Amino acid sequence: MESKNSVLKRIIRYFIRGLVLVAPLYATGLIIWTGVEYLDNIISVDIPISNNQYVYLPGLGIVLIILFIIFLGFFFSTIVPQSFVRFAESIMRRIPLVSLIYYSIKDLILAFVGDKKKFNQPVLVTMYRETQIKKIGFITQTDLSHLNIADHVAVYMPLSYSLSGELFIVPAEHVVVLDASSTDVMKMLVSGGVSVKVPREETPEGD
Repeated sequence: MESKNSVLKRIIRYFIRGLVLVAPLYATGLIIWTGVEYLDNIISVDIPISNNQYVYLPGLGIVLIILFIIFLGFFFSTIVPQSFVRFAESIMRRIPLVSLIYYSIKDLILAFVGDKKKFNQPVLVTMYRETQIKKIGFITQTDLSHLNIADHVAVYMPLSYSLSGELFIVPAEHVVVLDASSTDVMKMLVSGGVSVKVPREETPEGD
């Protein structure tokens, strides 16, 4: 009976290890493939190989979109005067709904890839002094004078297992900057604290 239980436990352990290996690979591949298909549908490219026969190359649409974006970046950086770009944006700023959508998306993109990146300063915020409950987030604004708010900072706190989050205005004295990689902190937040960077020497070894 003992030997049977030992074999069963070993089989279950092998199954769990296989699941840990396969599930992330499958989910990652599925998400990437879905994204590739979605972007390819924006510019559907079928290469003719013979009469009335075409072949679909996955990812070709993405390559064309990337090349087109690079061309637009080059065109508006070197050929189109910046004064014209500022003039066009000033017009868009006066259109209520268009301004809200356009600048919200633009600021979000610049927060990740622009010169003034956000989400790169992880902090620990004391939410309740009585219980010392704390939350982890990212400082997005340190100057809130345009809102007539002094001695406070804006902290964005992502929600676990979600692409959404909440913005809190908290006293600067309640904020402690974390000495950690923003990427590692974001992984920890999104995974609900499950994904934590473990030093190599502390990595548990297999049985």
